[in-house]
Formats: sequence, structure tokens, C-alpha cells
Amino acid sequence: MLEADSQERAASGLAWYAILCLPVLFAAGMSLLDTIDGSFMNFAYGWAFSKPVRKVYYNLTNTGLSVAVALIIGTAELLGLLADKAGLHGPFWDWISGLDLNTIGFVIVGLFFATWAAALAVWKLGRIEEKWTAGLRPAEQEAD
Repeated sequence: MLEADSQERAASGLAWYAILCLPVLFAAGMSLLDTIDGSFMNFAYGWAFSKPVRKVYYNLTNTGLSVAVALIIGTAELLGLLADKAGLHGPFWDWISGLDLNTIGFVIVGLFFATWAAALAVWKLGRIEEKWTAGLRPAEQEAD
């Protein structure tokens, strides 16, 4: 009852078109971020699939990142559930129980940036493409 009263009071001073601005702003923001993501992925896929060595490196990096994210989320959820159901307390278990998935999400976004920055540095500085293709023969010579 109290919640319904507060919602009515919050919306009572706003015009109907002002309330509709929120979904429109949300849609505009999502469109912008999806466009940026699509542009980035178009570039990444174009680079990765131009040569087989790049495709393997891209897939290894992407798979490793996916495994790391799954382990982070799975471990946090499992330990939080264990602490809750078993009634575990202490500095570590209280910290685990208080973990917020939003905070973990920010950590994962940081992990994405750090992983791709490290992968790019390893690719450039380690000259991976040169090393991995050094022993390969061109396809024309194999056909002869």
C-alpha cells in the first residue's frame, strides 16, 4: 500500500510524455552501445578471419576470457550459496556473502579490457604471427 502511494505521488506531477522519455532514452542508449559494439566486432572479426593464425589466436583469447568469466561468476555464486546455506561466518565468508553482482560485473568489464590489451600487446610485441607461420609453406607449393 505504501509503495503504491509513493508511485502515485511520484508520477502525479509529471506529464505523460515526460514519463515516456525514459524508455526512449533507454532505447537510444542501447542503440548507441549496440552500434559501437557491432562496429568493434566487425573490425575484430575482419582482422581475426583474414588469416588462419589470427583466427586461432582470437579464438584462444576469446575462449580463455569466457572460461575466466564463468569461473569468476560460478565461484562467487557457489561460495555465496555455501556461506548462506551452511551458516559460515568470518571475514572471508562475510565478504563473500556481501558481494554484489554489479561489482562483479564491473570487475568483469575491467577483465575484458585488460585481457584484450594484454592480448594485443602479446600479439604485437611477441610477433606471434611471424613465429606461428614461420614453418608453414604457402598453399601453392603444397599443391605441386
